[in-house]
Amino acid sequence: MKALELKIPPVLVFILFAAAMIGLEKFNNGWLYVYIPLKIIWVSGLVILSGYFGIAGVLEFRKAQTTVDPTKPEKASCIVDTGVFSITRNPMYVALFALLVAWGIWLEDGLSLFLCLLFVPYMTRFQIKPEEKVLESLFGDDYLAYKNKVRRWL
Repeated sequence: MKALELKIPPVLVFILFAAAMIGLEKFNNGWLYVYIPLKIIWVSGLVILSGYFGIAGVLEFRKAQTTVDPTKPEKASCIVDTGVFSITRNPMYVALFALLVAWGIWLEDGLSLFLCLLFVPYMTRFQIKPEEKVLESLFGDDYLAYKNKVRRWL
């Protein structure tokens, strides 16, 4: 499974999960329909939250003049621990997850909602932990201190 580490860009993983959620919703033909009261409010809130975390994360990286490329963590020039990175070490992945949850709510499908939950362990195993290993080797104790201070997700 090491072959998948840092190989599939997170946005592509997001697209694959979102497409699979549509497939599941079509496949079960409404059998696992989940009524979500105030659906538009939940979806809107999650989209806004996603936009905040995603845009704020990218802007912090740009401000620090470090790479935004998730497949090349070795190109990182510094530890970004300001702004949204003081809340979560992975704001862009939090943003993608929030969008998947919003999509699952919009579809109102139990299997799709369950599938979006699998995004977190997938990203943790094949993207985040390999990134952390690279960043630990690049920045040593400074990165370890940051890891101890700020949570991986939320």
